[in-house]
Amino acid sequence: MAITDQIEQLVEPSIETLGYELVGVEYIQGGPDPILRIYIDAEQGIGIEDCERVSHQVSGILDVEEPIRSAYLLEVSSPGFDRPLFKARDFERFKGAEAKISMKLPVNGRRNFRGILEGFSDGDILIEVDGEVYALPLAKLAKAKLVA
Repeated sequence: MAITDQIEQLVEPSIETLGYELVGVEYIQGGPDPILRIYIDAEQGIGIEDCERVSHQVSGILDVEEPIRSAYLLEVSSPGFDRPLFKARDFERFKGAEAKISMKLPVNGRRNFRGILEGFSDGDILIEVDGEVYALPLAKLAKAKLVA
């Protein structure tokens, strides 16, 4: 199981109890300290106080469970205008919106797609690019976000 999936399972119940939606989790390595970024959302929007509240709650869980054994920076953030997309429900929810998608491996000879989301079906993200609909396996997704 990927570290992001493990962290999601650990923190999602607590985040929901606080009244927020867990949008997704990113674990970014490559700097002096890795970054664990947790995106949250709520109907009324997200402010700095909301991020602080969730950060405090999540820190306690991660300190006890230790899914990451080395030093890292924890960031709790709203998804923003260029909202990252992580799950099947995200691609359905934002059907009709413009998105940028990068794949881990090429699909039909390309890794990067920018177009209109057509939804999600049978494990695939559907996106229309220049009049052609591509079926991109969610399991091979590197990164996806809405275009602001």
